[in-house]
Amino acid sequence: MSWLDKIPMTAMIVAALVLGLAPFVPEPHLWQKLKMLANGTLSRPIDIFDLIMHASVPILVGVKLFRGERSGKNKRRSS
Repeated sequence: MSWLDKIPMTAMIVAALVLGLAPFVPEPHLWQKLKMLANGTLSRPIDIFDLIMHASVPILVGVKLFRGERSGKNKRRSS
């Protein structure tokens, strides 16, 4: 996943906020789809695609943070 390491964290956080919160009114799609998932009403393919699309960048930010944390621990052990 070296391609993920090449993307600046600032750009990823901005993209995660914009995509995760869009549209801002009346309620963010990501929040709406997560509520549908919790209620068991997330069944239409367009809704599933919407959840995946709006959650993809925040998930990548989490993966990048996790990988950075792991590599930081590995560097400290080898020193």
